[in-house]
Amino acid sequence: MLVLLAGIFVVHIATVIMLFVSTIANVWVVSNSTDESVGLWKSCINGSCSYPLPYDVGDALRSVQAFMILSVIFSVISLVVFVFQLFTMEKGNRFFLSGAVTLVCWLCILIGVSIYTHHYADGSGTLYPSSHHGYCFILSWICFCFSFIIGVLYLVLRKK
Repeated sequence: MLVLLAGIFVVHIATVIMLFVSTIANVWVVSNSTDESVGLWKSCINGSCSYPLPYDVGDALRSVQAFMILSVIFSVISLVVFVFQLFTMEKGNRFFLSGAVTLVCWLCILIGVSIYTHHYADGSGTLYPSSHHGYCFILSWICFCFSFIIGVLYLVLRKK
């Protein structure tokens, strides 16, 4: 049981770190032909980043930014709640609160990355004629999977 709790804790910390990196880094879409990348906040050309993005900063991008920030916040809150419940909860109870907060984080990631996929990374070359997904986009989908697994494990896990 202790090994399971430690494993979940390590995966949760890794998820928080990956979410934070994917939210702040500017490598969501990368051009195949030039050394350009675009993130949620800035556009980078040859290592020099500036604010004017190659696409319109509209409501869709602002909602992606908001949902990714919310997912980081909820992930940190669920980690703190898990540690709090671990030391204060009676034996035999389940980690319902930490599981619920983790699933809210999962939902925020789902909404944010889905909006970004629909509007900006749909493969039609709207940003660059030939481009591919950057590591931040991929990390976000990995965090989506991890947060769902962690949330479900929290809901079924009992403190022994």
